[in-house]
Amino acid sequence: MKKIRMPTAYTILFLLLVLVAAATWIIPAGAYERAGEEDAPVAGTYHEVERQPQGPGDVILASFQGFYDAVDVALFILMVGGFLGVVMKTGAIDAGVSNVVRILNGREIWLIPVLMLMFSLGGTSFGMWEETMAFYPLLIPVFLAAGYDPLVGIAVVLLGSGAGVLASTVNPFATGIASGFAGVSLGDGLVTRLLMLAVFDAAAIWYVMAYARRVRAHPEKSLVAGISRLASPPKGGDTPALTFRRKVTLALFAGVFLVMIYAVIPFDEIGVPIPTLGWWFPELSGLFLAGGVVIGLAYGLREQELADAFVSGAADLVGVGLIIGISRGITVLMDGGRITDTVLYWGEQALQGAGSVSFILLVYLIYLPLSILIPSSSGLATLSIPILAPLSQFAGIGGELIVTAFQSASGLVNIVTPTAAVVMGGLALGDVPFDRWIRFVWKLILIFFALTIGFLAVSAIL
Repeated sequence: MKKIRMPTAYTILFLLLVLVAAATWIIPAGAYERAGEEDAPVAGTYHEVERQPQGPGDVILASFQGFYDAVDVALFILMVGGFLGVVMKTGAIDAGVSNVVRILNGREIWLIPVLMLMFSLGGTSFGMWEETMAFYPLLIPVFLAAGYDPLVGIAVVLLGSGAGVLASTVNPFATGIASGFAGVSLGDGLVTRLLMLAVFDAAAIWYVMAYARRVRAHPEKSLVAGISRLASPPKGGDTPALTFRRKVTLALFAGVFLVMIYAVIPFDEIGVPIPTLGWWFPELSGLFLAGGVVIGLAYGLREQELADAFVSGAADLVGVGLIIGISRGITVLMDGGRITDTVLYWGEQALQGAGSVSFILLVYLIYLPLSILIPSSSGLATLSIPILAPLSQFAGIGGELIVTAFQSASGLVNIVTPTAAVVMGGLALGDVPFDRWIRFVWKLILIFFALTIGFLAVSAIL
């Protein structure tokens, strides 16, 4: 009997586009009145408007419009691919990975907690999420060489940063924006979020390490054995020597990533007295382009070799760029069909008259589907917090708890939703089907869900 294989990421996203378009024919169109520089919706002003159902042509065009909206992210991905293509051409990555594995000599398992904590700090402090795309091609080979499967490398990056984003402490792009709309300071609710961060990090690290140990001891138990082309142990062979030129290449390579991390952290918004560069995708794309050229010249590549390596590396990530554009098409269709505000209004109606504990748990549950439809945390905060935060006063809870419920739901959904470009892009880089990722992570998602419910309920009571 022929085994049924999970559809590709492209097919999954296209089916979601079709479902959202169909919903615009069923869900009433509506809108809130807007106010302020952020064009935030005003609670109590929802009204129905003329329907604008989305047809087959809109479904097709939504992918293109989504790509236009996400072109900065897509170009960033291509520049990262070109940069990595040049670095791989030098052989420095292969030499460096082999050297790391030799030095660790069986202790590679400890890379998991160290790296996950680093990604978590990035996620909780400045919302490190899309930026992690640059690390998948770097770390997946490291864990493969150490005897693990590509799921381990993906989980280290995705669950490390995901746990940090889920428990965002001072993340200005989620917690900061939401706190502003809720009328509370960034420090309100910080103790709760710090406790959540510690607990979620511990759970995620334990979960990934347990799977990694099992796969290394019994490779046949890998969830992607025989499925991912990267799951088979690498064949033996000569590895490049770690020469002086390759050491210089690795130093420049690390320097580019350090500059990227420094450049995107909003030190001024989190109260750290360090100059803030405020770079985003255009500047970061330029950084990786320049980094690739500098590394190629420093290693001594000829002009033709450098150009070919960069173009080839960028071509390897074209599929990831397309996934990012298609995933943005979901929001395009919802906005085009004018059903986004209607979905939010239904949530507003469901919350009226609820007690403190039931209210905050309902808020959390409402944010779960909203986060699937609107994967941008800043966009979801701008859209929803002005509506939901005023209602919390009638339930006797503070606006900071609404912020915590919002960011927890958004962070949890972003780990598994096919509308999150980081999830689908990371899986594509590891050649891991979406269903295998769900099989791997669903138990941890339930753990995160239960822990969040507990934190929110206790906070509402206290």
